[in-house]
Amino acid sequence: MTEAPSTPLPATVSYPVAERLNLVEQIHGRDVADPYRWLEDTSDPRTEAWSQAQDVLARSWLDAMPGRARLDDRLKELMRTGSVSIPAWRAGRAFFTRRGPEQDHPVVMVRETDGTERVLVDVSALDPSGKTTLDGWSPSLEGTRLAYQVSIGGNEHSLLHVVDVESGELIEGPIDRCRYSAIGWLPGGEEFYYVRQLDPALLPEDEKLFHRRVWRHRVGADPATDLNVHGDGLGHTYYYGLNLSQDGRWLVVNGAPTTMRHDSVWIADLHGDGELRPIILSEAGERCEAFVARDGKLYLHTSLNAPRLRLCVADPANPTEWTELISEEKDSVLDGVRWLNGDLVVLRTRHAVSELHLHDAATGAHKQVIPLPGTGSVHGMSVVDAATGHDQDTVWFGWTDFVTPQSVYRFSASTGETVLHEAAPGRVELPSVTTQQIAYTSKDGTTVRMFVVSGEQKPDLPRPALVTGYGGFAIGRGPGYGATTLAWVEAGGVWVHVSLRGGDEEGEEWHVAGMRANKQNVFDDFHAAAERLIRDGWTTPQQLAIMGGSNGGLLVGAALTQRPELYAAVVCSAPLLDMVRYEKFLLGRLWAEEYGSASVSEELDWLLSYSPYHRVEADVEYPSVLFTVFESDSRVDPNHARKMCAALQHASTSDPAKHPVLIRRETEVGHAGRSVSRTVALAVDQLTFLANATGMEL
Repeated sequence: MTEAPSTPLPATVSYPVAERLNLVEQIHGRDVADPYRWLEDTSDPRTEAWSQAQDVLARSWLDAMPGRARLDDRLKELMRTGSVSIPAWRAGRAFFTRRGPEQDHPVVMVRETDGTERVLVDVSALDPSGKTTLDGWSPSLEGTRLAYQVSIGGNEHSLLHVVDVESGELIEGPIDRCRYSAIGWLPGGEEFYYVRQLDPALLPEDEKLFHRRVWRHRVGADPATDLNVHGDGLGHTYYYGLNLSQDGRWLVVNGAPTTMRHDSVWIADLHGDGELRPIILSEAGERCEAFVARDGKLYLHTSLNAPRLRLCVADPANPTEWTELISEEKDSVLDGVRWLNGDLVVLRTRHAVSELHLHDAATGAHKQVIPLPGTGSVHGMSVVDAATGHDQDTVWFGWTDFVTPQSVYRFSASTGETVLHEAAPGRVELPSVTTQQIAYTSKDGTTVRMFVVSGEQKPDLPRPALVTGYGGFAIGRGPGYGATTLAWVEAGGVWVHVSLRGGDEEGEEWHVAGMRANKQNVFDDFHAAAERLIRDGWTTPQQLAIMGGSNGGLLVGAALTQRPELYAAVVCSAPLLDMVRYEKFLLGRLWAEEYGSASVSEELDWLLSYSPYHRVEADVEYPSVLFTVFESDSRVDPNHARKMCAALQHASTSDPAKHPVLIRRETEVGHAGRSVSRTVALAVDQLTFLANATGMEL
């Protein structure tokens, strides 16, 4: 393909002026400077003028990057694979999502018993602008109604609607303030349990994003008349989940006071007094999920006394008397369970790679390993309900690896075979790549692993490498299809994902080893991965790019300030960077158990030891840096990136015409869901920036 000549990159760069305040606060006896605090205030005319000037600067650079048109075309092609989700079965109907090759968003579909399919919810039809995203959906037990939730402009507020499955008619909605709520339908489809925030107008200013409750709602009724079932008297930051047994008898509610998995679990007999009684309370400080299966037993998936998790069982009428059914394993993590016709399908991850196993539900005994398509990741499992008259011995599971877009497989316990149920709908030509998992030693001697995707099995010559990771909140990531990964490798690069401490790849102890006072371990793991790649000949510091978002943005922000000589280029997306004031903005207070709080003297020391904003030093040659932020982000305030950008533009002694510090912002898009077209546009800017800085020709 011949590409039109790009506009030459600016020969000189003049950064917009940012007033540097002599603002130093005493916090627990320490001097803490904050010269760009005014950039926290979006209503300040200086902030808006500075942001607009940064927009012009960023576009003058990004639009002139060579290879943009080719990369845009290739990313669009690689995204045309589309995707498909596992089915949710209701009385013979299968509900699922599919995104076709030309679609910007997934569409909720229903497949009838005769195999015919219909569209139920298409957010692109509801909003052709592409700014509406699908947050979740749940069919009623009879498969006659569907509750779904959407957000507009990235705000993640989740407006809840209900449609009639047969006619597609909207029955009710929107019901607002339902952020990612679980839905528990009662038999008959006339009522459901859900989670909704209290009216922010009635709440203190600093609590308007919180105060959730569990409600019981009758379809078509005014939500103001809903029954408040649970949440009064508990902390205002609690988040709740819920599920109902298929017979509608047992309601199970779980809740945690922060994003840390310190779960409380309650259960109510809706055929009895309906009172929610505790199974476990958050003071235990452990993860616990519970459900009542079709055999009438209460299953508890918990890290209590088992940091790699175990499965216990109880009588729901006597839920505090547990019996261990499937024990913890020392080298894998028990990640999920589904009841299957007298058996249990157990999802484990071993060093971030998925495994499925079949166990006897009565004894917990292991029966067999379930065959998987390869080395990859399972995303969700489903089984048929009691009212579906076929495939009672079958489990469906989502599957992906580095070269397989999200597809669905099914396993039959009676045949012992795994077969493809539905592939991703698009067909594209993929590059030839090799993948491997490499173990290496971190600074303190801990063994850490990373996935390396490249065009060669062994290093043939140093190449531009793009290293990414997350390392927080017990969130892990295994092999998965990524258009950006394949495009980077196809252009001659090496793509690397590191399974850092702070995630859950090796269980809760792995998480604890990368949080609070141990947070530096995460950054040490990342630096050690980079050094190993250089030592093995995969890349050089001049060719080494890093990228991360959210907590991963904190990761790369810390990396670039701790080891600026090790990295050539950084993309830092929707990041946390001012770790002294992060609790003051949006959802920040939920994360104090993960990071520590500046209100506690000892914890302030932890935070200041790595807070990227506070680690920026004058007269340092910093790498090329691109911050990407989203103005409708309801989780991480874009002010983190604004302040850090101003600090680096002031401090860096690198030639800005060769190693610029830029900030790219988007409006009407948030922290998470976005359209495919916006995903591609963002990726083009990010990858061309990194390619230019590392000498890669796209």
